[in-house]
Amino acid sequence: MSALGQIGELWQLVPVQRAGGGLLLAAFGLPIVGVVIVGLDIMPVRFAMMHVALLGIAVGQLVGLDPVLCALVACALAGAGVAPLARTADGLSGAMGLLMSLAIAAALLLLALSGVNASGAFALLWGSILAVRPADLAVLGALALAVPALFVWRRRDLALLLHDRELAQCSGVAVQRLTVLLLVLVAVAVAGAIRLTGALLVDALTLLPALAARRLGRSLVSITAWAVGIGVVVNVAGFLLSLAWDLPPGPVLVLAAGAVALVAHLIPERRTRSWRLPAASSAPSPH
Repeated sequence: MSALGQIGELWQLVPVQRAGGGLLLAAFGLPIVGVVIVGLDIMPVRFAMMHVALLGIAVGQLVGLDPVLCALVACALAGAGVAPLARTADGLSGAMGLLMSLAIAAALLLLALSGVNASGAFALLWGSILAVRPADLAVLGALALAVPALFVWRRRDLALLLHDRELAQCSGVAVQRLTVLLLVLVAVAVAGAIRLTGALLVDALTLLPALAARRLGRSLVSITAWAVGIGVVVNVAGFLLSLAWDLPPGPVLVLAAGAVALVAHLIPERRTRSWRLPAASSAPSPH
């Protein structure tokens, strides 16, 4: 059977349709979250939320609730709770490191004391894209609407905050409240992607498109547009390739996104210009 024929046959299956729909929805929200992660320089957030998600999954299995729902709630609470500890950009990374250590210790202790089979909890960290449910699509759909809406609504404030925290504060931006909102959004987005690629491969949906877009864009708006565009292309192409060649979708998505990011970084420096100008320069325009 040809590759196109295999894709057509597999596309008749409801789980495959849900997986494709989930990846498409994710491409409109999660790459923007990646722009926030890169802008705030909080790369450890993915690892921290992975461990928090494991804690939420363990709690869900223990009390008999939906593990992914518990992971979403746990990540949202963790994102809000860690923000007061992060008074500076360095504080954000430090707070995430503390959160990661505490969350994994609590998760492992809970699993050990409860006698719950840990295999189900750890399985979700690797993802199961063909197990995407309508509830997961609802979460991804909400993110696909909420994240771009927040970007449009607070575009100027976001541009200032991602450029320079102190400058944003001096310009009247409610830095602490906006940081809390962004951290909650990032945490929920990471948890929402668990079913698609697993927490361990979430970079394919968030960080890698943002890294490529930052190299190609000349303003926050163009970087965001590039990130979404790259996310759509990578998610669709990677998923179709995995169907055509009977490969696991998660690693294929990561390799596809990584290849795009690598190609973007091979473009000569003189052809690109970051919107994050040196501190001596004026603040970037949100447009």
